[in-house]
Formats: sequence, C-alpha cells, structure tokens
Amino acid sequence: MNFRGIELPPAYYQDKWVYIIHGDCREILPSIPDKSIDLVLTDPPYGIGKDGQKPTTGGHGGRKAYEFMGWDIERPSLETFKQIIRTSKAQVIWGGNYFADLLPAFGKWLVWDKGQRIKQSDGELAWTSYNGALRIYNLNRVELMLDNAKHPTQKPLKLMRWCIKQSPESQTILDPFMGSGSTLMAGKHLNRYCIGIEMEEKYCEIAAKRCCQSVMELNV
Repeated sequence: MNFRGIELPPAYYQDKWVYIIHGDCREILPSIPDKSIDLVLTDPPYGIGKDGQKPTTGGHGGRKAYEFMGWDIERPSLETFKQIIRTSKAQVIWGGNYFADLLPAFGKWLVWDKGQRIKQSDGELAWTSYNGALRIYNLNRVELMLDNAKHPTQKPLKLMRWCIKQSPESQTILDPFMGSGSTLMAGKHLNRYCIGIEMEEKYCEIAAKRCCQSVMELNV
C-alpha cells in the first residue's frame, strides 16, 4: 500500500491524514526508505515495567487502572533507534533519559512539567535531534483525564501538538510505538500526514476510533 509516496504494509485503518499499521516496528522500519519521513514523534517502552497500573485513590484523585500487558519489559534496541534515525529527517523521542546511551548528543531537550508535585514524577524528558535551547511545556497531568486516556503512558494531545510545532516544516510524521494514537490525533489536528505502528491490536482499535471521530482544527 502507498501512503504519501511510501510503500507500507496494509493499513489497519486509513483516512486522508492517518495510516495505522498493526505490526512490529522492528520488522516494518527496515522497509521504509531513508529520510522519507519528516518527523518521528514517539514514546517508546522505557523497559521499566510500566505497561499497566493498579488503581489508587488520594487527594489528587488517584490513578486509573490499566491491564499489565508485558510490552514494557525491555527498551528498544540500538538497531531500532538507528532505523528510526535513518528513516526520518528529525526525531522527538519521549523518555529520552532512558535511552541517552543509545542516542546521539544534541542540545535541544523538551520537558513536560506536569504542574503537580506529588509522588509521581514532576515531569518527563524528550530527546530531540535538534540543536538549540531546552524548552519546557507546562501542562497539568489532569489534562489526560480531559483526553479520556486509554493507555497507561498516554501523552496529552496538547503536549503532542506542542512537540509537532517544534518542527513546523514537517508534513509527514511517524510514530513507530503508536499506543492509543495521541501522536496521530495531534498531527491530524494540525493537518499533518501521520503513520502509526502498533503491536497490540487493542491499541490499534482505540487509535482508529479516536482518529475516526476526531474533529479537524484548521489554521492552528
């Protein structure tokens, strides 16, 4: 199948802006031509076992329960990161502090300040392939509730739109660890063409439903 001039495996879901593949990015990335993708924006497994969580309660509303599925047992290999960099002109990779030994040194890190100081992390870090000054985005983690989060490590749509705007010239975006599709949703809202790859069919279905129901935000 051809999407924006790139030959890809058959789509699990497709519309004008989005192409979702149910599969393993380790098998699919090698078939994508060099630098055919403008931007890879992704949030890979960190290898810390956070692919699910038990419900909690507390003064800040507690945490939603998610099934443990086993996909966060190990982080991506050096070869996978090499393939990501080979296929794309620019990269933004969340959890970059877990992969710093596998990625080249660049100056512009992105920081999500979660706006609350509780037992959970105060923020998260993204490695980028840009040179420039570190940038911080302040967004309360409660935003995930407003997004009706369906994934234990889901990123807010506002955060992902901010990430895309760091690379305004990028028209084609790839997320090889798509999860519930926040990168694709954010890209679609900004009139970008987006490809998502995801191993778990459960999340492919969720992402497809989100993208199908999304409302375009023109001239953002």
